Amino acid sequence: MSDRITSWHASPSKPNFTPPPGAVDAHCHVFGPMDPFGFSPKAKYLPADAGPDMLFALRDHLGFSRNVIVQASCHGTDNAATLDAIAKSNGKARGVAVVDPDIDQAGLAALHEGGMRGIRFNFLKRLVDNAPKDKFLEVSQRLPEGWHVVIYFEADILAEMRPFIAAIPVPVVIDHMGRPDVTQGPDGPDMKAFRSLLESRPDIYFKPTCPDRLDAIKVGGGGDPWDAFATAVAPLVADYPDRCIWGTDWPHPNMDDEIPDDGHIVDMIPRIAPTQELQRKLLIDNPMRLYWPEEL
Repeated sequence: MSDRITSWHASPSKPNFTPPPGAVDAHCHVFGPMDPFGFSPKAKYLPADAGPDMLFALRDHLGFSRNVIVQASCHGTDNAATLDAIAKSNGKARGVAVVDPDIDQAGLAALHEGGMRGIRFNFLKRLVDNAPKDKFLEVSQRLPEGWHVVIYFEADILAEMRPFIAAIPVPVVIDHMGRPDVTQGPDGPDMKAFRSLLESRPDIYFKPTCPDRLDAIKVGGGGDPWDAFATAVAPLVADYPDRCIWGTDWPHPNMDDEIPDDGHIVDMIPRIAPTQELQRKLLIDNPMRLYWPEEL
């Protein structure tokens, strides 16, 4: 892992779609800077620096007002880089932490004070070595008031994840819809299984995100402009308009030579949320409810 991975587009285009004022990029990351914020010795990839200055410049370029910065797996449970970015945002960013399940209440309170509003559980074996469900459930019972749990998993383990998800005592956000095979279409088995999960409890949110990952040529999709993604995901947003939040997923690690143009990613928004009402729910109302409820 000596070579650091550049995981962003060098010159993203200006999107054709203009986000409404107050729009939130509710899923993005920062990587480092490595000095002073090192990476976890357990990290599965070593990214080039992508710090808060780059993130906020992209936010402005794409036309967004706020960010939700999700702790990246390469930083492990040391949230210092994410907290630093939040502190430098002038109130325009909040975050989702990754924690050691044994964290004490003082540690959780400090994360809350630093702008965190949730914790993330990652079940992707290519990114983490251990995901102890029992310990995750225990810490989820001790979260500060108003927090939620973010879960990242792939569609092939959805069935085994359901008892765990059902036991979480706070709202749940599913990253990237649990990575369904969007080439199956809106009525394919993966999307049907995900809809069944959403029907199991009313406080499960989801991110209709990552067309670049879910509709990539290398995984059997068509690539940019990601038509299969738009076809499969638009009905889900239409049917669950109060439970979806959106983000760029910038930077984009582990994409080989297929780093997406973030302007094109933003132009997916009107394809999955074609009305102004849906766009407002996706980009403003729903993320504000989770991350800035005191402003509603």
